[in-house]
Amino acid sequence: MTDPYDPAREGAQMSFDGRMAYGDYLGLDKILSAQHPQSTAHDEMLFIIQHQTSELWMRLAIHELTAARQVMAGPDRRPAFKMLARVARIFEQLNNAWDVLRTMTPSDYTTFRESLGQSSGFQSHQYRQIEFLLGNRNRAMLRPHAHRSDITALLTAELDRASLYDVALQALNTAVPVPDAVLNRAVDEPYTPDPGVAAAWSEVYRDPATHWELYELAEKLVDLEDYFRRWRFNHVTTVERVIGFKRGTGGTGGVSYLKRMLEVELFPELWHLRTDL
Repeated sequence: MTDPYDPAREGAQMSFDGRMAYGDYLGLDKILSAQHPQSTAHDEMLFIIQHQTSELWMRLAIHELTAARQVMAGPDRRPAFKMLARVARIFEQLNNAWDVLRTMTPSDYTTFRESLGQSSGFQSHQYRQIEFLLGNRNRAMLRPHAHRSDITALLTAELDRASLYDVALQALNTAVPVPDAVLNRAVDEPYTPDPGVAAAWSEVYRDPATHWELYELAEKLVDLEDYFRRWRFNHVTTVERVIGFKRGTGGTGGVSYLKRMLEVELFPELWHLRTDL
């Protein structure tokens, strides 16, 4: 009879008294004890973990987008492309998570829905920060966070900074003129598509060899919004599948509100120019 396999014979560390272990580094005691169902319903654990992991992925998306914006404002924008590509894949992960939540039926959800009270994903400040960072800006969306001065300050600071798309347009202006009215707009206001911006991006797309870095930047932005749109669409279909057209726990119209969000364009000129090329 052979002896049981012992990883220590091959050098594996087996003793962690007073040393950093895997769980210590990742803070797993806090993460794995952060699920507090408010009911005895079996599926509430799924609901909680679905949303907690989504918030973790959004935490990483904010990390990457903030860094990408900073890099794009500098002389060498190429390192930002990897960050933008990573954010697109983060939203792919968020998309895949809806498949797990869809295993919860309407009957399952009704067993614990009342336990949610007024809480809703509509109140996610990280989602709001991502929207603001990408350029979808609306000061009215600060109100759900008024009870938290720290979060309100964070989101207000984001509104006062140039969005990712604003920085992209500044980069575009280094090679192809962008209207001054766009470059000098109040950055906390919603972005309005501009024909001058459309013409500038069209010039890049008509001669990508001359403007390759801007051409690649534009496609990274389109790729990011593509995955972001898919995430929004999957959110709508999941909500409709689970609660139909009921009003959301946070007071929104539920599916009707989410469908309205599908109409939002983050980088409008980059989508519209395809018709005119």
